[in-house]
Amino acid sequence: MFQDKAYRFKWADLGDIEKGRPNLGNMTNVAVYRLMHFSTREVLIENFGVEKTNQLLFQSGKLAGQEFCRNLLNVNASLSDFIAELYETLLKLKVGILRVEKSDPNSMHLVVTVSEDLECSGLPVTGATVCDYDEGFLAGVLGVYLNKEFSVKEIDCWSTGDRTCRFRINPQP
Repeated sequence: MFQDKAYRFKWADLGDIEKGRPNLGNMTNVAVYRLMHFSTREVLIENFGVEKTNQLLFQSGKLAGQEFCRNLLNVNASLSDFIAELYETLLKLKVGILRVEKSDPNSMHLVVTVSEDLECSGLPVTGATVCDYDEGFLAGVLGVYLNKEFSVKEIDCWSTGDRTCRFRINPQP
């Protein structure tokens, strides 16, 4: 699977979690997720630098968001129903609490927050945003739903001293 250069991640590659984890189930501690995420980030930075690492994490998040949308969300729903379903799904999976702060349905310019998110809620303040993966994830989800490319930029982050992550979302020309 991973040896083949033609390999492309797909939802089915997540496997049958119920079969593989009959006793432990599908939940784990957030610290374990962050251990994987931030150790991977560190190795990527050591090998490729910060800018390239941020790009790679964005791309990973985008691919994950695309597969997430295709497999867990109704892409034929109205925008308001789609956002409500995304909110419910992220909450159910304990990914975070999504809120739309500003939206222009005509231009698809949005500002959303994700509170209590997996990636950074509770991290020490460093002055730098760290949710590159989440930026890509949101771009991937919206891109599949609306069949267009989106630019997503984190403008507030727990690690910059805010208590929620805030993202500015704009369609790309």
